[in-house]
Amino acid sequence: MNAPFESFAFRRDISANAFPPDHPKTNFGKVGVLLVNLGTPDGHDKKNMRKYLKEFLSDRRVIETPRIIWWPLLNGIILNTRPKKSGALYASIWNEENNESPLRTFTRSQAEQLGERMGEIGNLVVDWAMRYGNPSIESRLLALQKQGCERIVVFPLYPQYAAATTATVNDKTFEALMKMRWMPALRTVPPYHDDPAYIEALGSSIEAHLAALDFEPEHLIASYHGIPKSYFDKGDPYHCQCLKTSRLLREHMGWPDGYLLSTFQSRFGPEEWLQPYTDKTVERLAQEGTKRLAVVNPGFAADCLETLEEIDGEVRGEFIQNGGEKFTHIPCLNDDLQGMDLIETVVRRELLGWI
Repeated sequence: MNAPFESFAFRRDISANAFPPDHPKTNFGKVGVLLVNLGTPDGHDKKNMRKYLKEFLSDRRVIETPRIIWWPLLNGIILNTRPKKSGALYASIWNEENNESPLRTFTRSQAEQLGERMGEIGNLVVDWAMRYGNPSIESRLLALQKQGCERIVVFPLYPQYAAATTATVNDKTFEALMKMRWMPALRTVPPYHDDPAYIEALGSSIEAHLAALDFEPEHLIASYHGIPKSYFDKGDPYHCQCLKTSRLLREHMGWPDGYLLSTFQSRFGPEEWLQPYTDKTVERLAQEGTKRLAVVNPGFAADCLETLEEIDGEVRGEFIQNGGEKFTHIPCLNDDLQGMDLIETVVRRELLGWI
């Protein structure tokens, strides 16, 4: 009576031992955390820039223009002209020591520090990826699975939700899972634009930076990455979440009305984007007599081209050229204490029930 069952158990043991040491079946019971940011080129030369821009600007979440219109523009004009210009901008902020963009440097450090902070959890594996460029989301999900992660938390590092950021990270994650025979369980971290830990981290970072200045800004601008107004009209909650972040930050810091201004940067193409525009606002303030100005980027988890070159470079220049005198860019939370406290707080919460 028992022989068939004993035979099955024997065959099962033989099969388990037949897998190579690095096969997922030989590692199990672990939980993975994957931090994901927007992306970065592998180099600022024309070839790498073209490859990166093509992947980024081919994403239907980023560019919703019909392909029949967009494809000729992208392949016929943009990819033949923009790589050189964008490459020069990246070169101005490039981490020459590591030969990489600051975004890659910060994101790697965030993952490494998070792993150290949560080292008491023996079955936890922390990794990082980029939505565009390397390391890809798919490659790191496979790496986590190979290390025995049967459950994975994917953390898009965007405080405010937008289809062109959070949603496209999730899209790519699900696409990777669709190819897996043995699919891990998955959780994705929701936007944290109104999380008390996020507001506290922003406030502490801003307070410390302002305290170290030799001047007091007359205004503080919270500059968020823009999206086309048409995306907002279709129901994207991004604009509302940005304004809520600013409101909660102002209330937390006790600033008077009018001190903190919310604006939107990095518009691209002829379409109308969310307003007011950062560059136009800075220009207006300077022309109206504002001499001392600070800018912070609450929508970015780490400094990148849009903060280091656009804000601390171009926008700073526009302010000075139009009559401003003192300008400061407040760094993103990055891998500093406040930023890491925030990331750890969110991750520990999202792991409840798994750890």
